[in-house]
Amino acid sequence: MSLLVVGLSHRSAPVSMLEQTTLGLDDRPRVLQDMLAGDAATEAMMLATCNRIELYAAVDKFHGGVEEMAKQLSAHSGIGLDELAPHLYVHFEDRAVHHLFSVACGLDSLVVGEPHILGQVKDALAAGQELDTAGPLLNNLFQQALRVGKRAHSETGIDRAGQSLVTFGLEQLAADATVEKWAAGKQGLVIGAGSMCSLAATTLARAGIGQLTIANRTLKRAQQLAAVLAEQFGPGLTARAVPMAEVPFELGRVDLAVSCTSATGLTLTTADVAAAVAGRPTAPGAPSEANRVPAGSRGTLHLLDLAMPRDIDIAVHDIDGARLVDIETLAATAADTPAADDVDRVRSLVAAEVAAFGAAVRAERSVPTIVALRAMAEDLVTSELARLERRLPDLDERQRSETAQTVRRVVDKLLHAPTTRVKRLAGEPGGGEYTRVLRELFDLLPTA
Repeated sequence: MSLLVVGLSHRSAPVSMLEQTTLGLDDRPRVLQDMLAGDAATEAMMLATCNRIELYAAVDKFHGGVEEMAKQLSAHSGIGLDELAPHLYVHFEDRAVHHLFSVACGLDSLVVGEPHILGQVKDALAAGQELDTAGPLLNNLFQQALRVGKRAHSETGIDRAGQSLVTFGLEQLAADATVEKWAAGKQGLVIGAGSMCSLAATTLARAGIGQLTIANRTLKRAQQLAAVLAEQFGPGLTARAVPMAEVPFELGRVDLAVSCTSATGLTLTTADVAAAVAGRPTAPGAPSEANRVPAGSRGTLHLLDLAMPRDIDIAVHDIDGARLVDIETLAATAADTPAADDVDRVRSLVAAEVAAFGAAVRAERSVPTIVALRAMAEDLVTSELARLERRLPDLDERQRSETAQTVRRVVDKLLHAPTTRVKRLAGEPGGGEYTRVLRELFDLLPTA
């Protein structure tokens, strides 16, 4: 079995296409199950983030695997294969390992060095294990990717120098000011209560925001996040939770809003934002209008959309009095923020880990052949000892035991050097040829 990855990201496709290929949590298992239902893959996993979707598979045939994986991405996104294909990237064997290890270290992120990707790699592994679509190869690959990613963040400065997507987005909203100076004393709204929104809420609270409202479709999750924030940051922060129905009204009360939900439709429409900017109530049964900030008495309404597909209508960019930063904006302004030497250190770490992983996988692939050779030798020994016993029936138990042990020791010593050497050589690039020759010389059945 060989490792193959097919995907697209902010580096290969426009944001509009990434939005179309975004799959809901309920859709992802179907993609993996459909992949395994065909003949191309025996293992399958998916890594889906706000700016990438990648399919990983163990395949028998390269071209058949690429064709099947591209077809699945096309079928489940609704984008024609002819339109999708030019934006797909394909990595095979060591290049696939190098790609995932680089992703896990934050080298391929929209903001280089951001640590959030590690959690998403962990989620992909957990999903593959839960669905039983990840076999030995992909399990090992993703576990090693997590280990390499943790090494990169603990052994280099990429974690300190890099920024999370949340921090980078807030810095874009703050423009020339620091996030701390910009957010201090303001009122904020966080729409969603998942990991990205939790990170956004914590970042704003740490920056000194005065009031933070959490909205979520499941009110209990919003309440839990608000309670955690209130406990962690004390009286300096007022944290509260509201149902999603109150979001349009709350938008008229705040200075900034961050949205990152898994909704497939828009969370904030152009009308919602225009009404908030104008200071008009937008939700039936909303709290007293006495709490409404009068129109024109506050500054720009700042909006950060970290969702994929987008939560906030792209047309909001054209509304006077509103400033929107979204994934497309971030993709256009992101830069390699970590110092060059830290990036180089991580790249060197990745290269060494890829070489070690490849050697281990190639060496492991020789094991079935070695096992088959030893099994064949054992069958021959057993057959010849039985033949000897028929020819010399008068041997006593001690003589038969000594004879059997002697024959087995001779066979073991003869096989020890070639089998250990084949396993070592098989770990080198191109070393699979030694395993093939061993099968050919001893007429062993082909192995996986």
